[in-house]
Amino acid sequence: MNARLSLRSRMMILFCAVVAILLAASFTGFYLMFDRVLHAQLDRKLKETAAPIIADLIADPEERDVDLLNIPDQFFEVVDASGAVVQRSQNLPLPVPAPDTDFQTRNIAGVGELRLAGIPFVAAGQSLRFVAGASTRDVESTLDTLRSWALVLFPLSLLLTAAISSIYVARSLRPIVELTGHASGMIEKLGQVSPARKAGADEVDVLAATFNQLFNRLETVIGQLRQFVSDASHELRTPLSVLRGETELLLTRQRSTSEYESAIRIIEAELKKLSHIVDGLFTLSMADAGQLRIAPEPLYLEEVLEETCTLATPLANSKQMRIDRELQADVLFTGDAAFLRQLFFIFIDNAIKYSPAGTSLKISLEADKDVRVRFQDQGIGIASEHQPRIFERFFRVSQTGSSDTQSGGLGLAIAQAIVRAHRGRIECESQPGRGSIFTVSFPCELSSSTPQTELLTRQR
Repeated sequence: MNARLSLRSRMMILFCAVVAILLAASFTGFYLMFDRVLHAQLDRKLKETAAPIIADLIADPEERDVDLLNIPDQFFEVVDASGAVVQRSQNLPLPVPAPDTDFQTRNIAGVGELRLAGIPFVAAGQSLRFVAGASTRDVESTLDTLRSWALVLFPLSLLLTAAISSIYVARSLRPIVELTGHASGMIEKLGQVSPARKAGADEVDVLAATFNQLFNRLETVIGQLRQFVSDASHELRTPLSVLRGETELLLTRQRSTSEYESAIRIIEAELKKLSHIVDGLFTLSMADAGQLRIAPEPLYLEEVLEETCTLATPLANSKQMRIDRELQADVLFTGDAAFLRQLFFIFIDNAIKYSPAGTSLKISLEADKDVRVRFQDQGIGIASEHQPRIFERFFRVSQTGSSDTQSGGLGLAIAQAIVRAHRGRIECESQPGRGSIFTVSFPCELSSSTPQTELLTRQR
């Protein structure tokens, strides 16, 4: 199937086709009118030439003046009522049949094409017809010249029309192209890639596809925003209620020192929770705006993982969990150490939070064409219908493993933002009751690594 022409090409072809039809009609009409004028002038010339000769024949029928005539490109003949030739000019080798009408064009052997005029007259009581002929060579030469010019001017006119229509169409479509560009920019700001132009799609098709994607993305973003505001207000309501309750309780009457200390500890814990939520929201807002700035530097990724595991050790010890590591040594990576520690801590913290006591968490690091960090726990797992939503803000599966969900988590959303900032990706494999495996992959070239794969296996 042939690809459909673009709108610009179709408009140019339409303009050229219309102009071609108009030019062809104009040239044809002008040619036919010019041909008629030339033949009319030739006919009038024949009548004007024949008039004095006929007058002489009427005045002196016995004279043989026509037989003596020898004018270049002009031929004369007198015939009687029966068609017999009475007189004929010297330059006419053969008799010319009298024309059936007043004027007629015939091809005469030995002479060429002649324009003939048959003029009846009466001389000495005899009905005669005077035939005057003239060569059409000059008329045809003039018409040939006109046709030649038309063959030159016609394509030149079409080329000029194509050039003018190209400029006009380009200016006419410029607002559509600019509008498409603005819509594409909005789509990219909303975190999506503009739709690729399909084969055969014109400017209007691209504009329609771009706006369709923009509207779909806006609908999705508005829905996410509404859900986000609802979940954020729900999450903030609890610590704010606790803070208000504790302060109101303290202000109702005089309290003992231990009661003040207990209330302050509660207030401090809730303030930390609020601060953690606000910091997470700020990080995500920066990521949404494309302004999450990382400070990349060369580092050994296994060292960052070791530091993160050290930070998470008290959490693991509180649930009697082991953190097993199989880390390839000397994995040189260019990234932001602070963000990477935050990223790894999110996965470790989630694994500890959603795993039964006494289980283990296995962390592995390996690198070839890509760098892959894998976190494998023995927790409650995630149902398949929930997996597409685990990176949404304030979404998490309830710890009971049931189908009910509750809002609350920002960790995986922040993790995804950090991974995207490092041009990586996150994959999740999980089954309820059997645990989850999160794999973080980063594209990189290993500028330094040991010749053989060295696994550092530790337990803590």
